[in-house]
Parts: sequence; C-alpha cells; structure tokens
Amino acid sequence: MRQFPGNLRYSAWDGSQQLALDAAEIMSALTDDVIEHGDLRWALRNLMSRGLQGTSLNGLNEMLKRLREQRREQLSRYDLGSLFDDLRKALDEILAMERQRIDEWLAEGESNGQDEGHGNFSDNVLKSVAERSRQTLDELPEDLAGRISQLEKYEFLDPDAQRKFLELLNRLRQAATNSFLKGMENLINQLSDGDMDRMKRMLQALNDMLVKKIGGEDPGFDEFMAEFGDLFGDDPPASLDELLEQMRQQMAAAQSLMNSLSAEQRAQLQSLLQDRFDDPELNRELARLMKGMDFLRPEGRQYRFDGGEELSLEAAMQLMNEMQRLDDLIGQVQSAERGGDLGRIDRDLLEQIAGSEAAENLDGLNDLLKALEEAGYIRAKGDNRFELTPRGSRMIGQKALGEIYQRLKRQSLGNHALPEEGRFGERLEQTRPFAFGDAFQLHMPRTIRNAIDRNGPGSPVRLSHEDFEVYRSEMITSTSTAMLVDLSWSMALRGSFQAAKKVALALHNLISSRYPKDSFHVIGFAAYAKALKAHELPFLQWDDYLLGTNMQHALLLATRLLDKEPGGAKQIIMISDGEPTSHLENGQAQFAYPPTPATIRATLRAVRHCTQKGIAINTFMLDRSPYLKAFMDEIARINGGRVFYTTPEQLGEYIVVDYMQHKRTRLGRGRQAS
Repeated sequence: MRQFPGNLRYSAWDGSQQLALDAAEIMSALTDDVIEHGDLRWALRNLMSRGLQGTSLNGLNEMLKRLREQRREQLSRYDLGSLFDDLRKALDEILAMERQRIDEWLAEGESNGQDEGHGNFSDNVLKSVAERSRQTLDELPEDLAGRISQLEKYEFLDPDAQRKFLELLNRLRQAATNSFLKGMENLINQLSDGDMDRMKRMLQALNDMLVKKIGGEDPGFDEFMAEFGDLFGDDPPASLDELLEQMRQQMAAAQSLMNSLSAEQRAQLQSLLQDRFDDPELNRELARLMKGMDFLRPEGRQYRFDGGEELSLEAAMQLMNEMQRLDDLIGQVQSAERGGDLGRIDRDLLEQIAGSEAAENLDGLNDLLKALEEAGYIRAKGDNRFELTPRGSRMIGQKALGEIYQRLKRQSLGNHALPEEGRFGERLEQTRPFAFGDAFQLHMPRTIRNAIDRNGPGSPVRLSHEDFEVYRSEMITSTSTAMLVDLSWSMALRGSFQAAKKVALALHNLISSRYPKDSFHVIGFAAYAKALKAHELPFLQWDDYLLGTNMQHALLLATRLLDKEPGGAKQIIMISDGEPTSHLENGQAQFAYPPTPATIRATLRAVRHCTQKGIAINTFMLDRSPYLKAFMDEIARINGGRVFYTTPEQLGEYIVVDYMQHKRTRLGRGRQAS
C-alpha cells in the first residue's frame, strides 16, 4: 500500500495561502485587453495594474492606493511646528535650573551679609556674579535662536544646566550635520578638541574629493574612507557615488523640512542651525561643502501636516526622510504602472515602508510574467519587452471562440438546421449498419442486440459483420474562406471593430483546430486592403490615418488568394458597417463621401468577378441605413450570397453558427456546402 508522507500539515484557509498560478488563467485575463488595444505591452501593463482578479494578488493600482493612504495618515498625524515647542521647552527647563541656582547664590549672599554685618568680599563677589547672571537672562531676546546664541557666550552657574545646554547645542549640531551627512551622532555627542580637528580634516578632504570628481580626476575615495570611514556609522557608503546619493537624500529631507514650515518658522530654524560649531574654520569648511554640493540641487518637497502629535527636531528630520522615501516609492510604483516594468520598484524599500505582504505581492506580480513565459504564451524580447508566441495567439483565439460558445449556450438557436451526416466529421448519436470504408465507431449495445435478434438468446453471443452498427458522423467538406474586416475609422467610432476582431480570432481558431483541411485568410481593408498573417490578428488596429472603405480592393485581393486554393467550397465573409467610399484607380485609392457612382461601379465589378469565380459572398452588416440595405441587396442579387444585419454583440454567434452549419452536407446527396 502506498504510504503518505508523515510531515504534512493541514490548516484552515485564511486567505494568506499562496496558490500556484495558472498560466492559462493569466492568459485568459490578458485576452480582452490584447483584443481591445492590439498591444501586448499595454495588456501586460493593465494586468500589472489591476492584478489577477478573483485571487488575493493585488495590482500596482491597489499598491498605490495603500501607499497614498499611508502618506495621508502621516500628514494628518503630526504637528510640524511643535518641533520649536520641544526646543523651547528644553531651553526653558535649562533656564529654570539656572535661575534657581542664581536665586540660591543671591539668597546665600544676603544671609551671610545679615549675619556678618556688611558681609565679606567673597559674598559680595558671589552676589555680584549672581546679579549679573540674572540680568543677562532677563535681557535674553524673545526668539529661540537669539536666546541660544546669547547663551553660547554665557557662563552657567549651575553645572547641570550647563550640561543640558551643551546637550541642546549638540542636538542642533547634529541636526545641522544631518542636513547633508548621516551617522555622525557619536562624534558630535562626544566632541572634544581632537574630534573637532578630525572633523575639520574630514570636511576638508571631502571638499577636495568633490573638486577632483568635478574635474574628472580620481577622487581617492578609498583613501578617504580608510582615514575617516569610522565617522560614518555602522553602514558606511561603499563608493563616492553612494556617499553623494546619501548626501543628496539628507539635503532633500532638510530642504523638505524647510519647505514645509512657515516663512517665520523657516527663518527661525535656519538661525538655529547656522554656525552651530564654535569654530570659524569648521564653519567655513561646512559652508564650502554646502556650496560644492550645489550641483546636486536637492529641491525637496513641501508637506502640509495638519495633525496634533508633537515632534522633536530629530523626529521631524527623521520624518522628512521617511516622507521622502515614501514619495520616492510612490514615484517608483507610478513609473512601473505606466511602463509595465516592475523592475523600477525597489523591493527592499517597499518591504521597509509597506511591509512583507506588499513585497510578497510584488513577487507575485513578477511570477505572473514568469508563468506566462514558462508556459510558452509569451517570450522576452529584451528591455522588459515581450512578444506573443504562436501558442499565445491560439490561446487568445480559443478564448474568443469560447465566449461565443458560451453565449450560444445561453440562448436559443431558433431554426438552425440539424447536423447532416458525413464520413469524417463529428460523431452523431444516430446509428446505421456498418459499410466498408466507414469509421469503425461501434455502437456496442445495438451491435449485440442485432446479434441476439439474429441468433436468439443464449451465450456466448456470436457476432458477425452484418451485426455491426456504427455511429453516424457529419459530412465535412473542404472550404476556403477569406474574411474581410473593415478597418475604417467608423468601425472604431461605433464600437464595432473589437467585435469584428474577436470574430476573426475565434473563426481562425475554430478552423485551425477543428477543420484543419480548410484554409482561412484574413484581409483588413480601409483606404487599401492588405492580407494579414495569423500572428498579426491579436494586434490588429483600425486605420485612423487614411479615410475610406475600399471593398473593391478587398474583394479583388480575396479573389486572388482564393484562386490559389484547390477545389472545394470558396467563400468570402465580409464584415462592415457602411457602404464603400473608396476604390482603386491606377493603383491609388480614390476617396469620396457620399460614395460616387465610380466607387459603386468599381465595387460591383469586383462582386461580379467573385461570382464568375464561383466564390460566395456572405456579408455581415453592422448598420441598417436604407441606402446601405439597397446596396447590399444588389450585391446579394449579383452574387447569390446572403446578407445578415446584426449587432456587434451578436456578430460572433451569427458567423460561427453560419460557418459550421454550411460545412455539412448530406452524404447521400454529395453536394458541397456553400
């Protein structure tokens, strides 16, 4: 007995399980777009945009929707102006500590003076220093940047207040540095005289490196990183280009922060971050670096935050980075959706911002293309371009034919003739005695019954050749068909073109798969007529360049093609929505609307030529104007063919049913279908 593996796990379906992709299902989802637009790239782009409907695989459109919603949530969450409140609160706390120490000194001086009369010299000095300090604090400007600038020259009496003020300065220095470099936190937080000198050397080397790069020289990045790489944190850049890109991103984020503030807030923040290092030489190198980075031109973006959650300066800078990355990702997804190139999306960035589910969804979209390629429906042409394979073209035809069959199942076929008996066609349910040369498709119950009727009941039942009863089959005749499809602009304008194109695909699939001995040609006609190859049908488009409906040229071309076919029935199926408005004179199309007598005469001459060749013309018209009906009746009178007036929705059923019915003839009568 076959043993099942013991490590299988079963769980309830929760929608998160990934099902194997069905390439045929994916191809079916593409079909309508290929037929509608005549462009595989467009169809693939639409598939990537909407995803695979009926599955959990979302498209880029849904991805964009969720990213934009994430962006809106961020904007409605934070109050960007609160970063000044955070700094002001920190400074107020420092000033409160310092004032408390000043009050303690003054109180101590007063107490000692009362105890000792006029007080000693040290008490007077203590009191004098405290009074000057209080006066300095009282005279501080109202604006935050001015207060901090004044306090940089102030000698604090309270050591804790001084320590906290240095921490505040380091926060501002870090923010200033983060406007173009990241990863400098440790250096700035522990800034000593030696560190200051090293930072100046690093900035000078970086400036020199930029000058060399602009001048086309070797910038010496490896030597730079060997000396200063430890200043760039745990994830240092691997190349100068990567470093410049990091700097561009940091500068863009800083500029976005500035852009998102009011003019007053922007000026205040610029004052806070300007010249934060108490070293003129270091500040000069920073200014030189900023000027040297002008070629990056990071314009930044503007964000309108309207939430209430407070932010620190550091959090605001980080938020700007996140918003920049989110906007970059949105831009990537938009670009991928427009161009149909999933490679434009940074998967790692998508996973960081939108989570692993979004990244897996992107993998699933890539798998759609792989499934189609592995199944042989499409093949790569390079540069993220694909082309339809013959198998893919057949699949589109099968889908078009299947849709017609489905519509036929849902409606009554009226007085359509019953199938007629033949030798090599589809098997019918009726039976008849076997004759030499018949396909040996025995109806076993009736064969045995014939033997019992002949020999009587009993066993064993002995069969003889006269007992054999076989299924009847349809008589299939060889047919050569030319389908003429009107490609004039009016077909597209009235919504008829796609229906005609779908019918051409369906009939080609029907004939090539079910009637392989038949021949089938497709001719497109507008101002001129041209023969079309089978692989061109999915990409057929109407002619919006030259005006005209040149039935004459189409009929003449069809006659030449059908003349090359061996015996059998020959027919033309013409699909149009209007009378002829163009004909050939000396090889050039002559257009006129309303149709001129010359165009009508030339077209009817072509009809007579077809009739003389024994070619039936069956016309399917998508309009019913009186003039058009009169003209079509004249074609039918000359040729003996039939005219059908139908709609784009019913065109497929009319043509497929008509073709299949007229493929069958009575075996005994031996006539060919017309």
